[in-house]
Amino acid sequence: MSPDRTPAHPTTAPAHGQATTAGRGQDVIHNIGYRGYEGPRLGRSYARRALFTQSLRGSYGLGRSAKSKVLPMLLFAAVCVPAAILVAVAALTKSKELEVGYAEYVLLMQPLLGIYLAAAAPQAISMDLRFKTTPLYFSRPMERSDYVAAKYAALSAALFLFTAVPVLIMYVGALLVKLDFGDQTKGAVQGLVFCALFALLHAAIAAWIAALTPRRGFGIAAIIVAITVPYFLITALQGIALTSDNSGAIGWLGLGSPGTLLDGIQSRFLDGRSGFPDAQTLTGTQGAVYLVVFVALVACFYALLLRRYRKAGL
Repeated sequence: MSPDRTPAHPTTAPAHGQATTAGRGQDVIHNIGYRGYEGPRLGRSYARRALFTQSLRGSYGLGRSAKSKVLPMLLFAAVCVPAAILVAVAALTKSKELEVGYAEYVLLMQPLLGIYLAAAAPQAISMDLRFKTTPLYFSRPMERSDYVAAKYAALSAALFLFTAVPVLIMYVGALLVKLDFGDQTKGAVQGLVFCALFALLHAAIAAWIAALTPRRGFGIAAIIVAITVPYFLITALQGIALTSDNSGAIGWLGLGSPGTLLDGIQSRFLDGRSGFPDAQTLTGTQGAVYLVVFVALVACFYALLLRRYRKAGL
């Protein structure tokens, strides 16, 4: 019986799923055929994996419009092409080693990596805040900590792939031009370790900044400033320390930015060439402090990200 043809005074028993109450006029409850879900309950782990996969794909524009794929793919090509050129130069000059080390190459690509991260982090995090879709994620079975873990892992994985692929291009090219297998394998492994460290730190910083504002433009600008400005500022201060005969301060000044922090770690522990003025390397004490600061920064920014999503109103 359709709702608009319900008689004012029904004389027959109500159909299955319908009820009438005396004295309630034309009030009728209709059975519109909804059925309960009887399939498997996939739980929190499936929700985390699904959000991780979706966020990782979105970081490269996959599953989105063609326009969204342009910037990440252009930047990806821009960081890969110089790696192939380095291999070609080694082949033409018959050099016995690559002109740039694996970890050193990642540091040289920091401006492009910063642009990519500034575009990917707000897309993954700020857009959810802007369009108020976070309450949907926080409903059962996903918790807020699951959301943070999935987003941070996806952003870290995206940045790791962005840096690791050029390293692998250099490694495969070095083997093709018959450079020493043992040296190149050792260098490539150290380079991949450095890519993981680079991704963990920078993804934590970018994710926290992106979570502070629902406006994507503000997030992009803030991430670029946070990653690039301290690096150039600390590099300038290190140069001043060298020219003023205070070279002992160069290593300690490197703690002041993510880029110089990672530069010190790769030169001290991963056999990389130092980018500090006068190619200065760290002492044993400075190296230990660098590792402690690195772990503390990652833990601190991740804790701040968790705190941000524990606030009411998200």
